[in-house]
Amino acid sequence: MSSLDWWILGGTIALLVLYGLYKSRGKQSFDDYTLAGQSLPWYHVGMSVMATQASAITFLSAPGQGFSDGMRFVQFYFGLPLAMVVLSITFVPIFHRLRVYTAYEFLENRFDGRVRSLTAGLFLLQRALSTGVSIYAPSIILSTILGWNIYWTNLIMGGIVLFYSVSGGTKAISYTHLTQMLIVTVAMFIAGFLTVHKLPTDMGFTDALRVAGKAGRLNLIDTTFDVKSRYNLWSGLIGGFFLQLSYFGTDQSQVGRYLTGETIKQSRIGLLMNGLLKVPMQFLILLVGVLVFVFYQFHESPVFFNKQEVERLNAGPLAGEFQVLNRQHQGLSAQRRAAVLNLQRATAQNNDAAAAAAGDQLDKADEALAKTHAAVSDLVKRNNPAADKNDVNYVFLRFILDYLPHGLIGLLIAMIFISSMGSIAAAYSSLASTTVVDIYRRVWPGSTHNEVVVSRWSTIGWGIFCVVVAQFTNRIGSSLIETVNILGSLFYGVILGIFCVAFYVRSIGGRATFWAAVVAEAVVFVCYYFDLMAFLWFNVVGCLLVVALAWLFTTLQLNLRPVRVADE
Repeated sequence: MSSLDWWILGGTIALLVLYGLYKSRGKQSFDDYTLAGQSLPWYHVGMSVMATQASAITFLSAPGQGFSDGMRFVQFYFGLPLAMVVLSITFVPIFHRLRVYTAYEFLENRFDGRVRSLTAGLFLLQRALSTGVSIYAPSIILSTILGWNIYWTNLIMGGIVLFYSVSGGTKAISYTHLTQMLIVTVAMFIAGFLTVHKLPTDMGFTDALRVAGKAGRLNLIDTTFDVKSRYNLWSGLIGGFFLQLSYFGTDQSQVGRYLTGETIKQSRIGLLMNGLLKVPMQFLILLVGVLVFVFYQFHESPVFFNKQEVERLNAGPLAGEFQVLNRQHQGLSAQRRAAVLNLQRATAQNNDAAAAAAGDQLDKADEALAKTHAAVSDLVKRNNPAADKNDVNYVFLRFILDYLPHGLIGLLIAMIFISSMGSIAAAYSSLASTTVVDIYRRVWPGSTHNEVVVSRWSTIGWGIFCVVVAQFTNRIGSSLIETVNILGSLFYGVILGIFCVAFYVRSIGGRATFWAAVVAEAVVFVCYYFDLMAFLWFNVVGCLLVVALAWLFTTLQLNLRPVRVADE
């Protein structure tokens, strides 16, 4: 990176943080600190909801997902618009009417303290683990650019966000979210445009899509029903609906965003805005990754995208083996470029026979390149056992650093940092508010301690925990965007099931719901451990099991405690 990039990177982040702190200045009550005084308009709510979900994982790992696996990940979001409609009709008015700080307060009035504590505990565990992964994503950037140890960059990244989260509270987070999404949108459009611009001069956007289609990267919709397949139309519509309904309806990091709305109408419009814009946004981000894939069909790709690990290999005892594999990679890349050019010419001439032959040649080159890459990944792990042998999370970052102009590099890196800071800050806020409202107030009712101070100390405590989790994330060895959604799916279905019973089955009480949730959570972990189905279906299984088991336990008269109905 040049000095211009560093100035743009540092200036953008500094201005964003200072702007958020400026807009949230002044003495704050606990209501101001956690819900921004419920004073924000719909566009703030909508942007904040989108920004909370769009972390650095989205802008680092999603293009890598598109690069390696094509467009089929977008099916993950197909259930989102319907989930936003259901939330706007049911969850939003209930939470606003009850005047709650967290989603879990309602559960004690509806059931009992045990159900509330279990649900809040499940949320705290999954959100803290997911936030650790979110911290690791931008740490990759610092580690790659500066050559620093990933453990130090985790500490730096987690600490920066912790500073303004503790200082400004929810209002600071919301104002930074609004600015963040504007910067992110502009930057991603520029990145996509320049990727196409850097293709061969006789190749346009349509030609790039044609090459991507021939390489199997435009696999947008898969109508096959297969519970073992992670991304198809049915897992997206059904499993995705349950996941998004739980994430936006019961996860405090999201509920806390739309509870800041000035009125029910403002919160509803903000959620519906998210439902309309999220799928196109994710489509474009994945498409950028597909375009980067096409770019590397005409340019030699790195043998391994994590530059820091490549430098370690070259300087270590396995350098000889690596050089042999690197030369193989260079030769195979030349074969692939020739095959792609032949395919392009044959397609332009409508020569189906030549196109088929070129396609076969391309498939053979890609297969050989995949084997070489796997061998290099094994070398990376042998050379550094703590390294992440999966470099999909480094694809887009490496492309930015190697090929985009100076100035834009700084802006894109700033964009990724900003998006990460927004989602991490929202997670810190939700962890702290849940700790204070659902644990502190219950353990020390009527305490005279200043709850803003307690919330700030809770934020610090959870921030430290999340940084510790980030230190182990490099051992996961998979796409970060998949990892964070798998973590969520292990818990979201059960949490959603508890709320479904609370809202819609008034005859079921706390004891049956508590034990139904415990059993359902155990079943979900069994499904994960034995790989019985793709992770999106965990949300369906968890939710339906809680409802069915709670009804069964009640029917069998295992629920001995009377139903407590919340005041309307």
